[in-house]
Amino acid sequence: MNSQTDSKMCRWGIMSTATIGQKNWQAINLSGNGTVAAVASRNLASSEKFINQLQASVPFEPAPLAVEGYQSLLDSPEIDAVYIPLPTGMRREWVIKAAEAGKHVLCEKPCASSYADLQEMVEACRNNNVQFMDGIMYMHGERLDSIRNAIDTKIGKIKRIATQFSFFGDQEFDEGNIRTNSELEPFGCLGDLGWYTIRFALWAMNYQLPKQVYGRMISAYKREDSPNSVPMEIECGMQFEDGVTSSFYNSFLTGHQQWAHVSGTEGSVYVPDFVLPFEGTEAKHSIYKPEFTVSDCDFAMVENREDVVVEEAGNSASNSQETNLFRNFADTAMSGQTEDHWGEAALMTQRVMDACKKSAENGGVAIDLS
Repeated sequence: MNSQTDSKMCRWGIMSTATIGQKNWQAINLSGNGTVAAVASRNLASSEKFINQLQASVPFEPAPLAVEGYQSLLDSPEIDAVYIPLPTGMRREWVIKAAEAGKHVLCEKPCASSYADLQEMVEACRNNNVQFMDGIMYMHGERLDSIRNAIDTKIGKIKRIATQFSFFGDQEFDEGNIRTNSELEPFGCLGDLGWYTIRFALWAMNYQLPKQVYGRMISAYKREDSPNSVPMEIECGMQFEDGVTSSFYNSFLTGHQQWAHVSGTEGSVYVPDFVLPFEGTEAKHSIYKPEFTVSDCDFAMVENREDVVVEEAGNSASNSQETNLFRNFADTAMSGQTEDHWGEAALMTQRVMDACKKSAENGGVAIDLS
């Protein structure tokens, strides 16, 4: 690896050649404060193929080094941070090893197979003074401040939060994707999609932990090579203090939807695409304050809808939520001061997710978190 890399740049190592790394390769390239220094896979040929393919369209200078074996990546003094999109079942081991090697960690979601595992992972990062962050990209989108303002100032007191994140997986997905293998991805759709819906509700509630949660398993699937079945369709709920409730639905059996709706005493905020904006150059959300009017025999409902469009500054890809995620992470990691917030938010999300799965596997019994 090139030791001449600018010391102010975050030198990234990508641990795995997973498909999602292709999008994040470009995000790092556009971040302005990061460079991909190396890519590791279990065999050198896979690393070389991954690098050659992406260098052809989004090149780094110098070209990243292909590395055989994840430990070899962590042993390199030329790496500041690692992006870990390995299967959930493998993350505990490699996050802890990365922290012990002094590497900052950006971990894909769901972060761990259990709350206890994630506690160990976050604690390892804290003990070694490295940054831990989960890979929820929408938390770094430019419109989030606008949605926060609408929730806080335009809809009154929050009463209800509802979200859905789903997509339809075909037979090839069911039989061959890691997300239907319980050893690799034990939470199925609840982990892959529910991490987003849970986090949105927690964020909307300013990270107040719900006092009670429940889950109802609508459909589960066990393929031949999977030790256990995984959730394929699930609905869950959260009960907060002051009577605030939240529900969410995740599915690999329902067409793509990714909406969030926050209802208050004076109106509501609706986001049709809270995970990934439909339009690359702008992000939208709507504020509703409908009125019911009566005049003699005339009854009418007036919509009173305000559409808010948040234009991304400059080139859309340069300011996308993916790019902002890597830019923000590198800013923190290279500052020498870590932020505990991201580890705490991940732990809270994991705790709720674990409890929802436990409830769903036990007939929907409510799980007390207070």
